[in-house]
Amino acid sequence: MTQGAPCLGRSFDLSLYLVLDPGLCAGIGMVETARRAVAGGVSAVQLRDKAGGTAAMIETGRALKAALAGSGAVLIINDDVEAAAAIGADGVHIGQGDMGAAETRALIGPRAILGLTVETPALAAAADPALVDYIGAGPVFATPTKPDHKTPVGLDGLKAQIAASPVPAVAIGGLKTGHVAEVFAVGAQGLAVVSAICGQPDPEAAARRFRTEIDGLSG
Repeated sequence: MTQGAPCLGRSFDLSLYLVLDPGLCAGIGMVETARRAVAGGVSAVQLRDKAGGTAAMIETGRALKAALAGSGAVLIINDDVEAAAAIGADGVHIGQGDMGAAETRALIGPRAILGLTVETPALAAAADPALVDYIGAGPVFATPTKPDHKTPVGLDGLKAQIAASPVPAVAIGGLKTGHVAEVFAVGAQGLAVVSAICGQPDPEAAARRFRTEIDGLSG
């Protein structure tokens, strides 16, 4: 599991990382999806809603924070530093086209979690461990939830990104339960999922299948 971080000063677990998709969560909503998924073993939740705007992000994020209280799961906000501060979230995740890591870290302070998306070994190597706590490495496989993603890198590409990175890596991109062992085998310390939990009729059961496989790796 991804435990601890130089910037945060406390341990956290990114082993099963849910990225909420508002479209896939339309049936029961993002808050209830997250609540059920965390009950099934999700250890980190990212709120990602590029179209919703800051006000909507804050409203949803505050409801998420209340729903996750006492669960041990961390709440990460995608890109929106203003929303993250208003929510009191545990951290922020940024992409290569978002605000830079140094500027983001200056705004969120030394104790917040900061994640960074990378798509190449060079970008992974450039992640500054004084600023960044983890990378989102991939995309491993093609995924319909992010049609503008880069070309999938496969397991070999994931391994190369992880080897180059000075910080822990969470794998992302089209991951399903059958991929758990091979993703962790190449060095990932967590895996991020979207449709494999958000798009399922029972998010708790879907998360539990992932959690069982992850926990079984150390059994």
